[in-house]
Amino acid sequence: MLQYLSQFVSEHKKRFVEQVLRYRTRYVTVVLEDIYQSQNASAVLRTCECMGLQDVHVIEQNSKYELNRRVLKGAHKWLSLYRYRDKNIDNTKTCFAALRNNGYTVCVTDPAPDGTSIYDLDVAEGKIALVFGNELRGVSSHALAHADRKIRIPMYGFTESLNISVSVAICLNTLIGKLHSSGLDYSLNQYEQDAIKLDWYRKIVRRSELIEREFLRAIE
Repeated sequence: MLQYLSQFVSEHKKRFVEQVLRYRTRYVTVVLEDIYQSQNASAVLRTCECMGLQDVHVIEQNSKYELNRRVLKGAHKWLSLYRYRDKNIDNTKTCFAALRNNGYTVCVTDPAPDGTSIYDLDVAEGKIALVFGNELRGVSSHALAHADRKIRIPMYGFTESLNISVSVAICLNTLIGKLHSSGLDYSLNQYEQDAIKLDWYRKIVRRSELIEREFLRAIE
């Protein structure tokens, strides 16, 4: 199917897709816990896509995630979004368990001085999941109690916290810069690249669902 759809994609777009895939990574991921302002959550997704992340995890224990298309500018189309919003369970606990099952070290962000500076976090230690909390309260008590590490952004003014989208941008710019210069294999494997490329081609090609149906009928 990937090969068949590729004939409907221009050479320029195919080269662009290959260029983006070359830097795409699941080595670092972002977790948003109960973000209630759509413009903040959407700005974070846009930043994640710009920095080459493929996955974003959204915990919706008390606040529902809603798209703000004006802020997103289509960035969400290229991401894999995992939402944790089941009723009557602790969705943070479920999310953390899923992350650890996939080899991530869970790092909550918190302005307290006892955390590790984002600039001192060693990407060579393994896959990193950065957890960002609610605009008013920060991360939940469960997240703080059950995280593997606590991370902070050093600040030198009177104000003790940054806007969440700014915090995410600083953290990702720091970690992705380290990752690209580290020599670590942070890339997606071939299977992941093909699966994502197929998903992107489906979004690039107009009426791709009709083209796929015709292809499937032809090979039956």
